Amino acid sequence: MSDKEFAFTQKEFDCLREIVNRRAGIFIADEKFNMFYSRLSRRIRELGLRDFREYCSLFKNEQSDEIEALINAITTNLTSFYRERHHFEYLQDHILPHRNKIRIWSAGCSSGEEPYTIAMTLHNAGWNLPSFQYELLATDIDTNILNRAANGIYQHENADGLSNFDLKQYFLKGKGKNHNLIKVKPGLQRHISFTQLNLIESWHHAEPYDVIFCRNVLIYFDQPTKQLIVNKFIDALSPGGYLIVGHSESIKKLTDRVEFVGNTIYQKPL
Repeated sequence: MSDKEFAFTQKEFDCLREIVNRRAGIFIADEKFNMFYSRLSRRIRELGLRDFREYCSLFKNEQSDEIEALINAITTNLTSFYRERHHFEYLQDHILPHRNKIRIWSAGCSSGEEPYTIAMTLHNAGWNLPSFQYELLATDIDTNILNRAANGIYQHENADGLSNFDLKQYFLKGKGKNHNLIKVKPGLQRHISFTQLNLIESWHHAEPYDVIFCRNVLIYFDQPTKQLIVNKFIDALSPGGYLIVGHSESIKKLTDRVEFVGNTIYQKPL
């Protein structure tokens, strides 16, 4: 006899992961069965449903409002400030010099640590001066996590990686009952546009980007989808622009349109 609160069959698992794959392009392996149950059980309770069969029935309509909540529930958002620090060092030391204008896209920005780290890197390099201009787009498919990113509020204990200078320069410290919280200062936030975007759907940006960060996102897609997304990123880059992926990701087998410059950083030829 199962000790689970709700019955969850292979048929229901297959139904739900097929919806996630079709709408978000995310590949869900068999071993994610228990993860699906754990995260979606909470959703079933919130909706007051009796079981997973009732939950699956919500998706008979392809335009169901619940699709967004389903994707939000099963996407993983593990990130931190200055994660894979060498990427930000490369940005500061090799990409920023000899420029006075730059457009950067953080694709799969999660709870915002990556775009805020990019912005801090720019400011620490002097890009808060009027002589420099930058635009920073931050996108994610998960609307809940995107709202958290836009709010820019974090637990102080999750500020690992931030120097005392960064904390003082770019964050406000909470007081009273909020003493354990920090909030990004408006001066850093105002350069960042947070927008929901599904990477497998049709998208086009009016102007090319000089740098695209898409780190630890490609691991969730199958090979054909990875190839599609990577080539769309390259199309969105300016000549000489950079595509930066996660430490466990490689795009060498996905495209020959960029050159490897080290540390999971690729450059589009001029």
